[in-house]
Amino acid sequence: MFIVIAIIAFGILVGIHEFGHFIAAKSLGVKVNEFSIGMGPALWKKQKGETLYALRCLPIGGYCAMEGEDEETGDPRAFTGQPAWKRIIILCAGSFMNLLLGFVLVLIIFYQGWGFNTTIVDHVDPESDLYGYIQAGDEIYSIDGHRTYFAGNVSLYLSRNASQVYDVVVVRDGERVKFDDLRIEPYERVDENGNVSRVYGYALTVTEATFFNTIKYAFYDMIDFVRLVWLGLSDLVTGVFGLEEMAGVVGIVDMINEIGSTTAEQESFGLALIDVGNVVAFIAVNLAVMNMLPIPALDGGRVLFVLLNSVIHLFTRKRIPARYEGYVHAAGMVLLLGLMVVLMYNDIMRLITR
Repeated sequence: MFIVIAIIAFGILVGIHEFGHFIAAKSLGVKVNEFSIGMGPALWKKQKGETLYALRCLPIGGYCAMEGEDEETGDPRAFTGQPAWKRIIILCAGSFMNLLLGFVLVLIIFYQGWGFNTTIVDHVDPESDLYGYIQAGDEIYSIDGHRTYFAGNVSLYLSRNASQVYDVVVVRDGERVKFDDLRIEPYERVDENGNVSRVYGYALTVTEATFFNTIKYAFYDMIDFVRLVWLGLSDLVTGVFGLEEMAGVVGIVDMINEIGSTTAEQESFGLALIDVGNVVAFIAVNLAVMNMLPIPALDGGRVLFVLLNSVIHLFTRKRIPARYEGYVHAAGMVLLLGLMVVLMYNDIMRLITR
């Protein structure tokens, strides 16, 4: 069941991304030759006006094929013949739709809850290193320059600093108070059942899920998703995580299936759908951010060429020929497909050896 849900979710994510390009191109007068959901042989297709609409058998991709996307065709409605601002809007529209979808999913999920964990301090234990600095009613505004929106942000940024020396900013009585070089170390706590946990010794309040709070915290959650993507990229570049720990499509489908199945068995199918929806929302934001990276073949790489061409034209009245740009993007696509194959191989090997 959850494997099917995951596959359908991927199809929706790709479809909404390509629909963003499609609707932006149509709205700005660019000719669209084909709008396709899925890859491979067509299960269904229909020509309507100048555009061929198709549904293909493999739900792992899709495309919005615009006239003159990678070459100059002489058509006045070709993509390459449009002003820079139009091309940038069209290229960014796919990621915008993914962000919008992620926000809508988070909003739906948050409407099921009754409250949100804030960053406002309820109390601080006397054993905590925070005692005497932070007090009840303070809002933990940032840790080491990272803005905190949820209780989870506080624990995340406390755990990521190996030196355990922090710069903490709180809001107290409407003013920001900064504590520099504050050493905060976790300590062991034993609960009434004898379970031992390591804690920082603070408790945060919960706010009611009113209409405006729901919208506010849904927006905060989107910001948090974007930051998590950047943290993941940073950890990958700095070597905290290796390529073997990355997941491809197979790994993500397996993860969604495992999360959904576990929650359905332990709680309920409804809660499982909420958990899966939250993962899909994060993937939507992930796709939006990754697509805007300045890498050839991605939307961000194409935006980079538009900006580069604008600068070159400003000073020389010339542009990089569209076919050369097409070669660069084709090479980038080959590399990205190679990465997908490696990740898929790793995913399959993890499933086999698990």
